[in-house]
Amino acid sequence: MLFENLNVKIMKFFRSISFSAIIVFSLFACKKENKNQWDVEIKNPVRKVQITDLSGEFYNSSVNLEDFKKKYPWFQGSVSDEDYGDRRKDTMEIRIYKEAISKINQRKLQKDLTELFSHIKNYFPKFQPPHVYLYSSVVDPPSVVDPIFLREDRNMLFVDITGFLGDGNHNYKNLDLYFQKSMNPENMVPKISAFYAARLVPLLPDQQKFLDQMVYQGKIQILQDAFLPNVADHLKINYSKAQYDWAVANEANIWNYFVENDLLFSSDPDLAERFITPGPFSKFYTEVDRESSPQIAIWTGWQICKHYLKAHPEEKLQVFLKKNATEIFNGSGYRPK
Repeated sequence: MLFENLNVKIMKFFRSISFSAIIVFSLFACKKENKNQWDVEIKNPVRKVQITDLSGEFYNSSVNLEDFKKKYPWFQGSVSDEDYGDRRKDTMEIRIYKEAISKINQRKLQKDLTELFSHIKNYFPKFQPPHVYLYSSVVDPPSVVDPIFLREDRNMLFVDITGFLGDGNHNYKNLDLYFQKSMNPENMVPKISAFYAARLVPLLPDQQKFLDQMVYQGKIQILQDAFLPNVADHLKINYSKAQYDWAVANEANIWNYFVENDLLFSSDPDLAERFITPGPFSKFYTEVDRESSPQIAIWTGWQICKHYLKAHPEEKLQVFLKKNATEIFNGSGYRPK
């Protein structure tokens, strides 16, 4: 009887250990499965990024104009000294600049850009971090909508800070509302990342079909994942959180619409305007249009690329970027339900 009781206790003990082991293993497997593949250790981070507040010096009355011109000889262009003198005293320009710069935590921006450029260099070793110049355009529509540009010969990146005053800002009263969704301070680094991502995705020949355009845009978004592994997805695609949630909730419906209307392999140029070009919503020509998220084909292309890389975890990023859309689509198994 004594040995029988002992055996029962031993069996219970080992069952307990086995059950605990299963739980631990399951939790470990779940954690491993949910790990962000792009959240990698950067072994050779770039040095601290240089950031210059160009407009801060321009509007600073204690800075002599001649000294400013000598320091930044490329800045003046065809503008006369007299016009410059008037602009430096313009109270409206100064007010807008001060409002814009007050919304930017420059110390955090420097840290975030150092991380961003380190991730870009990790995948593209020839990349050289630029000197970043912040400036104010006084809410000039072309500049605030497309606020990032690069002077490549000097590797100078210019960022129009008036493009990030915030959705609904009073200075944006003449600007379409749909542009304003991504004109918040937290959109600055994702837009800089997207600027470089678009430059790094190779353009393949004879890629005119709708699927080609979707996957091309999806590749840019994959680079956004690689460059900004800890940034919210909706910021990477210039969506509000509500717009991103709509895309997720309607993924199968979006896909069914593209398939049932034979759009994937269509070369109709209007499809880009309906589903890729910026706008207030996507144009399905149905009653849901005004509820839909804009540029939905970019989001769908992103999902196709994500599925492909999940199915081919061993594939190098550079190899993936050079593959054509049909190969990526066929290898993705993307069929949302």
